[in-house]
Amino acid sequence: MASGKATPRQKMINLMYLIFIAMLALNMSKEVLAAFGLMNEKLETSNVKTTESNLAFLSGLETKASENAEKFGPLYQNAQKIKELSKEYYDYLEGLKTEMMKDVEDPKDYTVMDKSDYLDGKLFQGDNLADGGKEFMKRIKEYRNEVAKIVPAAIKESVESRFETGDANGKVENRSGEKVDWINYHYEGFPLVASLTKLTAIQADIKATEEDALKSMLAGQLNSEVSMTNYTTLLQPEKSAFYSGEKFSGSIVLGRTDNSTKPDRAELTLDGRKLSDADYKFEGGGVKLLVSAGNPGDHKIEGTLIFKQDGEEIEVPVSSTFATISKPNAALIAADKMNVVYRGVANPMSISIPGIPNNKVSASAPGLKAISGSQYVMNPGTGRTVTISASGKLPDGQTVSSKSEFRIKDIPRPEGSVSKQTGSVKMPKTNLEIATIGAMLEDFDFDLNLAVSGFKFKVPGQPTVAVSGDKLDSRAKAALKRAGRGDAVQIFDVEAYITNNKSYKLKKVSPVVVEITN
Repeated sequence: MASGKATPRQKMINLMYLIFIAMLALNMSKEVLAAFGLMNEKLETSNVKTTESNLAFLSGLETKASENAEKFGPLYQNAQKIKELSKEYYDYLEGLKTEMMKDVEDPKDYTVMDKSDYLDGKLFQGDNLADGGKEFMKRIKEYRNEVAKIVPAAIKESVESRFETGDANGKVENRSGEKVDWINYHYEGFPLVASLTKLTAIQADIKATEEDALKSMLAGQLNSEVSMTNYTTLLQPEKSAFYSGEKFSGSIVLGRTDNSTKPDRAELTLDGRKLSDADYKFEGGGVKLLVSAGNPGDHKIEGTLIFKQDGEEIEVPVSSTFATISKPNAALIAADKMNVVYRGVANPMSISIPGIPNNKVSASAPGLKAISGSQYVMNPGTGRTVTISASGKLPDGQTVSSKSEFRIKDIPRPEGSVSKQTGSVKMPKTNLEIATIGAMLEDFDFDLNLAVSGFKFKVPGQPTVAVSGDKLDSRAKAALKRAGRGDAVQIFDVEAYITNNKSYKLKKVSPVVVEITN
């Protein structure tokens, strides 16, 4: 701050700077906590998807074991053992996480999860491990060692790496080069949300280990010499949706996609229309379609693929659908956590559902009014949030609905102004005599027309003058004439209002200080 003797006002400004810097540091800490929370959410989602994938792999291995017990039976038994070990360890970690979060009121408010009390008390007892810590180390070592005995040699090293617990003595080197216990290094003194994320990361490693083991067991073991009657058809488009008029690009293929399974011929229809030879070609063990994506909506491909096997023709039925959507003419860009509407303002909104005409979409919420097409206006009332519900009907009659929550905020505090200058202003008396006193909302999202109905005027050594209107009256001008050069004239208690919404009570307008220059 400035050197020399500071005025009381300068001291106050200096203090505000210090508070502002402290707030920045606090906010940065909360952002880090929130980042851990978001990472934990992503890991949780990934774990769910990997679980589904692993179940599908295990189901496939079970099927093969039932068809050929001699070849696939031992593999399926090993996969079951890994699944049981993984579930036991995964559930143990889930129990820890549940205990950690039992006193957290809002599991999504990561910014309050900054304490390390739970795991510190659960795992450690002074310089030693508590019973919970011993159990924690026992679980991870047992899982690592038991799974490493079962998995194929190709992935044994990755299992040991994922669940390593330091060197032979359970030590790791910290940033200072000191040897410390692995469990202390990773879990002692960390914020709750960081420890929560670490446990979820271990769960992710468990799921990844299951996946690697199952894939390795299945690799190279599937029998390619099976009858064509055991195959089904799959539609493999290059992308999940196509724009109206765009050329469709995709293939109808079998479970096996090598060239040896290429159909001899095909009889196909698209939405009931028979496809000609120019509409498709045989490629990579399947049929690559060369048709237009058509109009927006669902489209169905039906027919049969004909294969020759042992001198006979075998027909494999085809029944697949794809969806075409309208091509957008603008980007949809949104700022996360910025769903905000302002009280006292007509907030313009656009509400639509892709693929559904605007006249088939309805939206409702307190204070919401339809204008035209997808255009709405929101005038929020009381409360902190408002939820907008939108619904519409697809061409097949199915209803699509969605809800979105918006925070309600008040219009921020206006700043008093003199000739559109705010804060501390310097000007001659003559300029101040004719100046217009106003109120401004700098950097506000809406251009509100604010007017002033009155204010108070204070010249050092003179009585405060209450003025009606937005200019100095005769009494204020008389007081101003007694001001000397360098005097700080105050304009405060500015009474401002929104010209087209006088019923809304604005926050108190900040004062203006004018330093007289002559």
